[in-house]
Parts: sequence; structure tokens; C-alpha cells
Amino acid sequence: MSTVPPYVLQALLSSVDAGQISCAQALGSEIYVGCTNGSLLRYTLQVGPDSPGEHAGTITSCFSIVIRRPESYTLSSRQNFPSGKPIDELVLIPCLSRALIFSDRQIHIYTIPSLDPLPNAKPIRNVETFAVDHQHLLRPPPSPNEPPARLLPVDFCVIKRTAIAMFSIITTPYPEQEVPFQPGAQLARRIGRYLCVADTENYNVVDLQNAQMFPLLPVNQAGGATPVKPFISVVSEAEFLILSWTGESTIGIFITGDGDPVRGTLTFPSHPLSVCLDYPNVTALLPDGSIEIHDVETQSIVQVIPPPENEQPPGERVGVVSSTGGYLVPSQEQSDKLQKTKVRLTVHSESVKSLV
Repeated sequence: MSTVPPYVLQALLSSVDAGQISCAQALGSEIYVGCTNGSLLRYTLQVGPDSPGEHAGTITSCFSIVIRRPESYTLSSRQNFPSGKPIDELVLIPCLSRALIFSDRQIHIYTIPSLDPLPNAKPIRNVETFAVDHQHLLRPPPSPNEPPARLLPVDFCVIKRTAIAMFSIITTPYPEQEVPFQPGAQLARRIGRYLCVADTENYNVVDLQNAQMFPLLPVNQAGGATPVKPFISVVSEAEFLILSWTGESTIGIFITGDGDPVRGTLTFPSHPLSVCLDYPNVTALLPDGSIEIHDVETQSIVQVIPPPENEQPPGERVGVVSSTGGYLVPSQEQSDKLQKTKVRLTVHSESVKSLV
């Protein structure tokens, strides 16, 4: 019995005319793209106008169905950051209709879906990296069909040079407290009271409730001067996945919030360019442009998507991203399967009289 692969590739945007893509996120019918030149783009899923049949609007013994043109994402707004620096990260908070935009060591607050700057909201400055509580990112957006409910605050950590600043946001962010931290933070992910942080050398787990830090393992076990990019993914309520280069391959280790290893180990033939987790699958983009998908439960490879053909350079794919809230994908087969069809009808005289 054949198995169906978990993923298929489909182009959503044919091109982006604003420099190179540095980050992207999607929610519902919107795609948000950050670029290396400081451009911030919003694409909206549009449905083409109806294309009626030749005899639409006349009473005949046959009729023509209406064909809807294929859906596609089109550019609906574009903004440019004054600094012209790359958009490093873009985090959507659906439950508050907010987006956190990280650029030039500053976090800017935007509203979604319009992607407008939040009025009178000052940016958070001197940021090395930041992490929003993953549990709070899973909260659904408010429903337009239900009465407004009381908004709950969303917590996030801002890692600065020598401290971890904890913030909460409902409309605008407000600081809560700071705990000392070592310099050199590069990447962080948070789930509840636990924060996993990678610095220039090691992965660490921080218990925010008790202000305690536990070192885990090196980002690069092989040593050497070449920097290795760290990767951290949230797996569950108290579990992270971290990747470490051994010199011959990269291993993925599952650890708890207390720093204890669980499950088995993932193995990648080379150090990935990008990694994301869409439970129960871990997706990794490798330097040759291929994409490996591993199962979290069995740690086995369940699918390999080969590199794109006839592309130079071969690593044209720049990243993989998991969109927590889900998004809409246009149907590629709609235009092929929906064709005008003539249907012979039996018209009774009584029906004709009733229409006159």
C-alpha cells in the first residue's frame, strides 16, 4: 500500500519586486513578506471576476455555467522602513491582530491584516533577539460573528546584550521585569516559563520563573572558526528541538524545559539552511536545495523533496516557515476541472408561462 507524502510544493507568489526575501509569514488570506532592503509587503488572496457563458441571461433549452477565474495572491500594500535595513523577523499574533516586526535591532508594532504601524507605539530598541510565548501564538483570532471577548495579554521576551526583558502586550507592549543574562544571544524560543536561547557557542535553557539558566550543548561540536547557524523549534508545552553540527552531520536533539533529552535523535547529512516544525513533521532545507521531512515520533525520514531543476544557483530556496494560524492555498486544478458545459433541459409550457 502506497503512502501519501505529507507535503506538496505550490507557488503562491511568482515573484517579489522588492529585493530579496528575508522572512515571511501567512495567516488566512494574507501573506506578509519582509525583504533585505527594508520593504514590508502584504499580499491578499483575490478571486478573478466571473466569466459568464455566451447565453447567460436568456431563456433557452440549455444553459451555461459561470466560470470563476483562478484565485491568486496579489500585492495590496507596500511599506519601506526608513533605515533600509533588512526585515529580520516577522511574528504574527492573531489573537490581538498584531505583528511584531524586527529590523535594525528594533521591534516595531503593526496591526494586521492591514499591516499598518500602530499609532503612538514606540519601538523596543537595543534588541539582540526576541521570543513570543508559543502557547499565546496558538490562540485563535477573534471571531467577527461573536461578541467581543476580553483580550488576554501575550507575553514575550526581549533579549538584550546583558539582560532578558519580559514584556506583555494587549494593545501596546509594556515591560514587566528584567533578569541578568550573558552577552551574545543569537536566537531564542519560548514556551510558558521556559526560554531556550542560543548564543555564539552554546544552547541554554532559562527558567524564567526561577531566573535560572542551564547550559545544554554546543551549537558547533566540531569547533573551528566557521560560524554555525543555531536552530530552535518548540515541540510541545515543555519541549524544544535544537540542532548541533558534529563536523560530519547535524543532529537534532529533543530536550525538555529542564534540559533533559527525550525521544530519539534526528540526523541530517549537512547543516540545514532553515528548519521549521509543523507537528508531527520537522522540515529542513539543506544546502543543496533539497528538503527533508522527518517524523517527530519515529525520527525517520518520511519524504525528500529534490532540489529545483534548472536553477542557478542550486540553493535558490532560501527558507522554510511554519505558519501557526494556517493560510489559504489557491486550487491549481480549478481552471482545469471547471469548464463550461451545455446541459439539455426539458422545458414544460407551464414553467414558461410562470416565467413570462
